[in-house]
Amino acid sequence: MRLKAAVAASGVLALAALTACSGGEGGADGDDTAGASTVTVAYQKTTAFHQLDDMLQQAKTQFEDANPDITIDLQPIEAEQDQYFTKLALMNGSPETAPDVIYEDTFQIRSDAAAGYLLPIDDYLADWEDWGQFFENAKQAGLGDDGKTYGVSMGTDTRGIYFNKTIFEQAGLPADWQPESWDDILTAARAVKEKVPDVIPLNIYAGKAAGEATTMQGFEMLLYGTEDTLYDTDSSKWVLGSQGFTDSLEFLDTVYGEGLAPSLDIALDAAVGNRVSTELLPQGKLAMAVDGSWMPGGWISGENAWPEWEQTMGMAKMPTQDGGGPGFTSMSGGWTLAVGANAEDPQAAFDFITTALNKENTFKYDTENSQIAVRKDVAEDPEYVAYNPSFEFFSALVDVTHFRPATPDYSQISSNIQVAAEAMATQQQSPEDAAKAYDAAVTGIVGDDNTTTD
Repeated sequence: MRLKAAVAASGVLALAALTACSGGEGGADGDDTAGASTVTVAYQKTTAFHQLDDMLQQAKTQFEDANPDITIDLQPIEAEQDQYFTKLALMNGSPETAPDVIYEDTFQIRSDAAAGYLLPIDDYLADWEDWGQFFENAKQAGLGDDGKTYGVSMGTDTRGIYFNKTIFEQAGLPADWQPESWDDILTAARAVKEKVPDVIPLNIYAGKAAGEATTMQGFEMLLYGTEDTLYDTDSSKWVLGSQGFTDSLEFLDTVYGEGLAPSLDIALDAAVGNRVSTELLPQGKLAMAVDGSWMPGGWISGENAWPEWEQTMGMAKMPTQDGGGPGFTSMSGGWTLAVGANAEDPQAAFDFITTALNKENTFKYDTENSQIAVRKDVAEDPEYVAYNPSFEFFSALVDVTHFRPATPDYSQISSNIQVAAEAMATQQQSPEDAAKAYDAAVTGIVGDDNTTTD
């Protein structure tokens, strides 16, 4: 069933008003960029995530046709997310290898800006007439600690639970399944394990190798469904010793301890996210996956196309711990294109970003990669709204979504969340001991004065 434009558009617009945004038409000016000969662009590419490469290849042709004296050197980094961050950091470590345009996760903007890897682009944005296409609140995604803008967002996302309706039928579970609590999820996973024993009941990321997927799709999808939070925005302090933190680890401990999750050779694989989307779900080897709105993008077209996905997969909201509060929860993030601090011709680099994120290219990327559009003219386009039958569901999660703390030390905190989560997957620590180790690590990172307890 295809989306109804008015319903989906309203959800998209609401989410876009709260999150990051993508660029506008503007295009390169040959006079402004005449001094440049090559603009290097570093970005991520995997077998499951090729949509960005597809869009950038198109933008390269457009830009070079308009600017024959400039060559766009696309440098795809073929790696999973955490490995991509590592390789990008190595490139940024030297002016000789630092890229001119960088595919940058929003949660790293502040730390990378503070480290001197990114160039503030406010002066360029002031002359970009399509900047007015951006939702005002969405512009916050590219801000550094100094209030300057360092990145232009490409889209945003939400997260929920995918479930295989065929497997659920075999397990005696309903096709319109919607859990109301964490216990409901466990009950369904246990039913799958008992009645369809050759299938993995549930994937929720918990390995260090999965990087931010473990933090965001795994742990934070749980924590933000409790009465606690990771960071107290009122006091600007990190929360330690919360019951919600321990309870979230307890859930992971139960899932992995009862054999309801993938085996460790899968769970601790750096390519686990790729395997979930291109292998485990399409091949009917996994019953449930807590994952992001971008997933259907790889099923609609490309080498991993899965025409049966609409009939096979159901989607459910992630419930809060006991069904309290708003009843459901989600997490949102997004990526940007940023100008490297060592770019020889920043104007040329910025102009390429305006080409890559004009309406045409943004539409291509947001549809093909199942991004929730954050540019007004794309979000309101009936063709965008009707493109993907999952857009309506994931756009509606704006009412219950949350965002990661946008602080320079978040990446270090995230790494320690991953350590605690993996201890649950490997059963090496109790939830209580892992939570205490996390508290000690955070205190060591930010200091006692920047922490608070319930």
